[in-house]
Amino acid sequence: MKKKELCYIVIVAVLGVSLLLSFAVEVFHLDLGGFSWVAGWVSSPIALAIGFAFALLLGKAFPDFNKTMSKKMLQYSVIGLGFGMNVDKALASGAEGMVFTIASVFGTLALGWLLGRKLLGVDTQTSYLISSGTAICGGSAIAAVGPIIRAKAESMSVALGVVFVLNGIALFLFPTIGDALGMTMKQFGMWAAIAIHDTSSVVGAGAAYDQMHPELVAQQGVSALEVATTIKLTRALWIVVLALVTPFFFRKQLAAADGATKPWYSCVPRFIIWFVVAILFNTYVLSNAALIGDAAAEIGTQFSGAVNKLAKNLITLSLFFIGASLTRETLRCVGRKPLVQGVMLWISISLISLAYIFWI
Repeated sequence: MKKKELCYIVIVAVLGVSLLLSFAVEVFHLDLGGFSWVAGWVSSPIALAIGFAFALLLGKAFPDFNKTMSKKMLQYSVIGLGFGMNVDKALASGAEGMVFTIASVFGTLALGWLLGRKLLGVDTQTSYLISSGTAICGGSAIAAVGPIIRAKAESMSVALGVVFVLNGIALFLFPTIGDALGMTMKQFGMWAAIAIHDTSSVVGAGAAYDQMHPELVAQQGVSALEVATTIKLTRALWIVVLALVTPFFFRKQLAAADGATKPWYSCVPRFIIWFVVAILFNTYVLSNAALIGDAAAEIGTQFSGAVNKLAKNLITLSLFFIGASLTRETLRCVGRKPLVQGVMLWISISLISLAYIFWI
């Protein structure tokens, strides 16, 4: 066994154990004492960065296994994410901004296409993945859409890398800008939910803004964190819509890959169908106290939380596999254009949403 294969096995084992302990701590309240850091150090950006570093420094290891795991694990994880979504709560929390949500999602996709394909010449898959991640909820949207368009691991790696870099910047930059502009709790919460990619960064930015202005939370009776998370929950449901319309956008490419012309709706993967089933089952069965009783609904909620946590951990692990698929040749071919697209799209959406929020 070569050194890089051994190193690969060790890294996967370390990541796996850490994520398993993280699951046990959150779901079963396992007490690790002074070793709690062992379960909390692995995040999606870190896993992706480790995969990047491994591939660029040592090269590819177990390419067939890596490809299979990155694909299958991602698909099963997306299904698990469905247990963390509730249709009724999302619709109730987002009814006020529904029109703007629709406009912003499809507007972001359209602007991303113009910037990526027409202006910068980014390849179709990478451009669409970056646009999807910007439009809805970052890595989760990319994870859902990638298998549908049969995206290459390299395209997934680049798109995820761009989104995670911008997420990290937004987490620190947005509260500072919001403070400088004198934004209210509601205004900042709306802005963060619309313009920041991943839910985790939205939560972090909202919490940071609340800590900066505790007096405003008391005066206005609402926190930026509360507003941001409820609106982001609504936007997360648009993964379903995006997953269902994506085969229509890519019907020619998918037909060419299959060697035959098929109806676009036949290209919707099974895991997306199960993702929708998981959302509906969680909403109308597991969380429905009127149907199954209060005690059973409480157990169902705990079960959904456990499955959702497991799914998020599996996504984190799959990001290592995706990152480990990258090569130096791919980076040279891709260049800076995807990052430029991501930055331009992010800045555009941030400014447009900011103008809308102050206008209303």
